[in-house]
Amino acid sequence: MRILVVNWLDRENPQAGGAEEHLHQIFGRLVEEGHQVTALVSGWPGCIGRTNLDGIEVHRTGSRYTFPVSAPKYYRRHLLGCDFDVVVEDLNKVPLFTPLWTKSPVLLVAHHLFGTTAFQAANAPIAIATVLLERLIPFFYKGTPTVVVSEGTKRDLVDRGLRADDIDVIPNGIDVTLYTPLSDSKTLQPTILFLGRLKRYKRVDLIIQAVAELAIRGIHVQLRVAGTGEEAPELSKLVKRLGVEDRVELMGFIKDSKKLELLQSSWVHVLPSPKEGWGISVMEAAACGTPSVASDAPGLRESVLHEVTGLLVQHGDVGALAEGIEALVSDAKQRQRMSDSAREFAESFSWNVSARRFEVVLGRVSGLTDD
Repeated sequence: MRILVVNWLDRENPQAGGAEEHLHQIFGRLVEEGHQVTALVSGWPGCIGRTNLDGIEVHRTGSRYTFPVSAPKYYRRHLLGCDFDVVVEDLNKVPLFTPLWTKSPVLLVAHHLFGTTAFQAANAPIAIATVLLERLIPFFYKGTPTVVVSEGTKRDLVDRGLRADDIDVIPNGIDVTLYTPLSDSKTLQPTILFLGRLKRYKRVDLIIQAVAELAIRGIHVQLRVAGTGEEAPELSKLVKRLGVEDRVELMGFIKDSKKLELLQSSWVHVLPSPKEGWGISVMEAAACGTPSVASDAPGLRESVLHEVTGLLVQHGDVGALAEGIEALVSDAKQRQRMSDSAREFAESFSWNVSARRFEVVLGRVSGLTDD
């Protein structure tokens, strides 16, 4: 198949996250199976316009803010004559309305929709625009074959007007040969980890507040925050204001080798965001035998099995978050039980299986196969 993937970012973009991990894990494998994959993505200052990543021909145009306008123009100028069998639109922020400007059958891929959580992720004008554009989804994508990464996202799309029969659920995979427990790797003192982009909607501030509350209770935990983003300065101020500089380390950008070390050595992984498509960092931690404390929220309810692979707590409740963290760091037997269960759960997910299921759906959408 000749496949065009329209995605906001590629994995080399400084803003890349879980959606880009998904793109390259799935479509890199499809390249290995003999398919031709082209990606149309946004650029950033200083990037090169064309490159090849994982066998995917990457075309960069515009920026993260101008991409909805620049992508159709670039497609008409450079890609219109490529005769793609199928176009994959990754609905990661706002819809790009590819059915209106591409001539091939379209497969929509959705990780999660922002809804009102957009106001926690961006300033008011951008958040309002995001919410309004998401409301257009049922008008422009009704009847469009769709793949989502969780049942929560499927329910969200159905609630917005898409048909359940048009939606396939294909969860993210995990590389359990890379992400694996390491004997005697845990730190001597209790450490908890946040791993991801520092965006407002990720609510890392709740973890810092929970650490401060635990300090008042006389419970010492060391928080390691690994990642970059525009929220970093505010988080640094919060750490100083709460007087927990000795308990919180804002690590900034880390290499993949350090990421693996952190996942393996931390006692607990924490993700308090109000909504996730799936929560790739949760599954990476689980594969390393590290249980999670996460918000009882869409997407996370599927990647964290409550009281089995971790704990789910009321989103936004600092006290509940602190209690969840305390429950795991103070009970070695419970933590080990959840560690074993988390690893077993992670082993049931595979990028190879997810890629094969994508291949089946793409064949059906393109009309090249019956199923």
